[in-house]
Amino acid sequence: MAVNELLPRTNRAHELYGDFWFNGDPVIVSALQGSVILVFFWDYAMAGSLRSLPYVQEWHRKYSSYGFVTAGVHTPRFAFGRKPDEVERALGRLDVRFPVVMDNEGEIAARYAVRVWPTLVLIDRHGFIRVQDPGGGSYQSIERLIQSLLYETGVGEELPLPMDPLREADREGAFCYRVTPEIHAGYLRGTLGNVEGYSPESVVEYKDPGIYFDGRLYANGSWGNNRDSLQFAPGSDEGQIIIDYQGAGVSGVLSGDPECEITVRQDDLYLTAANKGDDVRLGLDGRSFLVAKEPRLYSIVKSLEYGEHLLRLATSSGAFTVYTFSFSTSRIPELVSHN
Repeated sequence: MAVNELLPRTNRAHELYGDFWFNGDPVIVSALQGSVILVFFWDYAMAGSLRSLPYVQEWHRKYSSYGFVTAGVHTPRFAFGRKPDEVERALGRLDVRFPVVMDNEGEIAARYAVRVWPTLVLIDRHGFIRVQDPGGGSYQSIERLIQSLLYETGVGEELPLPMDPLREADREGAFCYRVTPEIHAGYLRGTLGNVEGYSPESVVEYKDPGIYFDGRLYANGSWGNNRDSLQFAPGSDEGQIIIDYQGAGVSGVLSGDPECEITVRQDDLYLTAANKGDDVRLGLDGRSFLVAKEPRLYSIVKSLEYGEHLLRLATSSGAFTVYTFSFSTSRIPELVSHN
């Protein structure tokens, strides 16, 4: 649901007391009376957070000179996101320049009743929460509300024009195709389709069933069953992860090492320059693959059109660990021409 109006001044904002701050001094909410504050609850390894991040970065760039303050609260889903060096490396790779606090125990998120990542919270000049937008997506509406709150602070000059949507699916009123929901690999929340099922904290030898259902993850070969992941255990020559999905793009939270090479096929064909994700390489022999050097979200498929496909990842590296897969949509073309 789009965010179209400001909340009443009933709930005061809480302080952002966390574990460790990056990119500057702590943001003290009570010391910023008279400023508009955006608090961005996110996780650098989650696709939804990364879809919202460019908007937050641009608002920070455009409005900082008008008394607008941006603070990121990084509440990690996975254990690797609790490590300061991993977070710092991600902030550098993503060119995040606003202050970010680590919220490893989720205490800040709990104080703000945040249960969905990302969530955008706008605080007005009096310290009241005026917008709380779980899930992102209402970017044009939120920017208009940012400007409204800035004008309330006494900004006398005309503010810049709101930014254009970065993706067609971000346009207000856009109708988008249904995509496969996020798929988890670990035994706590996983959607494994193999008949062998999960055996917590054990290695299981999986067989490719050859029949696949949308929204399920299938394994082939020996895989260790962890709480939030599957890790290939080289008891077999090759390990495979197989997913039947609906969408226009695929991203996966993966980890490995500099030698961890993962072959990528879609519909039993290697990817090409027309449908490969940003992190996939094309070899001189036509092979498509990615190298999982560090734990993060990897862009695997970026198709021009929505469709149903079978994705297959294969590796012989015991460093290969799979956490989640997420899928992106595209806008449904208008059925009636307006020419």
